[in-house]
Amino acid sequence: MDLHIFKLPRVVKHLLFWFVFIAVGVFSDFSNLNEDCFIEIVVYHINDAFFGAVLAYLMAYYFLTERFLKKGYIVSSIVFLFSVYLLAALSRLSTVHLAEPLVRKPPFIQESPFEILTDLRYIAFKYGPSVLTATFIFYLAKFFSDYSKEREKRLLLSKEKTEIELKSLRSQLNPHFLFNTLNNIYSLSIDNSPKTSPAIGKLSDILDYVLYRCNDDFVSVSNEMKLIDDYIELEKLRYDERLEITVDTFIEIENQVPPLIFLSLVENAFKHGAGEDSGLPKIWITLKSTIDQTTFSVVNTCLDVVVEELKESIGLTNIKKQLELIYDKRYSMSIEKKGGLFSVNLILKNEITHEN
Repeated sequence: MDLHIFKLPRVVKHLLFWFVFIAVGVFSDFSNLNEDCFIEIVVYHINDAFFGAVLAYLMAYYFLTERFLKKGYIVSSIVFLFSVYLLAALSRLSTVHLAEPLVRKPPFIQESPFEILTDLRYIAFKYGPSVLTATFIFYLAKFFSDYSKEREKRLLLSKEKTEIELKSLRSQLNPHFLFNTLNNIYSLSIDNSPKTSPAIGKLSDILDYVLYRCNDDFVSVSNEMKLIDDYIELEKLRYDERLEITVDTFIEIENQVPPLIFLSLVENAFKHGAGEDSGLPKIWITLKSTIDQTTFSVVNTCLDVVVEELKESIGLTNIKKQLELIYDKRYSMSIEKKGGLFSVNLILKNEITHEN
């Protein structure tokens, strides 16, 4: 709930509350009386609201504080009841000796201060409830205002926490890939290979994308696949012709997906698949983007000795954390090892729930 009233300065909010409180009381009484009583009604309600406000602020900022309640329930109750009596008596005293002379024409009879202060029955049943009503309504309004601000604060903190976690998870482009790529490019430069310039260009594109172009919550699947293509071309420098990679892409609609998720899955396939297989490693990458969902799968040949390590890899754990933060329950990721192949299949539903 983002109501503008809760963003007003504190003093303005309090003044606005008491203005509305007095206005409602005046309107309620004036509807049952004639127009000649309007000024009288306004003066009396301002008088009552003043003493009600005093008790309201005592309640909100003193009587209900931990410091006051530490005095004990008996002492606290006595002090509170005495305060109610005193303010109700002062309200009656002010009504008789300040408000009435302003709106009534003399002569009229006025009780003495002593008579007013000792008329406990009239104070308890007439002015006491009036003072307590103002206090109750003020405290109720304060409770909802504080609750709204606290809820907005919690939502803001939750959003900031989520953004920090997402940024942390997205920043985990494998540093080994960068070092290996730089070493490969260095080797190409020594041999004056024509592949040197294209390799530098692809690495530059990857770094530019990771550092600057994927700061949004979502990016298009085409951009993600372009990133993966560049990544694969650089990884091929390490494996020459012994690595076989197949990439199938079907884009019916340009869906938006969280950045670097797909790249992390491909990184795992290279690290734990091709990187551990000294024979003829193979990797199959499939993307299908439809109106309902985006499906991304990575299958790689894998040695049995690294399967368990793969299942518990930090990369896959981080991917799951990021997907839970963004999609909640609207995603699925299955991991399977079968026949010397390790596969990860990810499905992202297009309907994403965000808390506003």
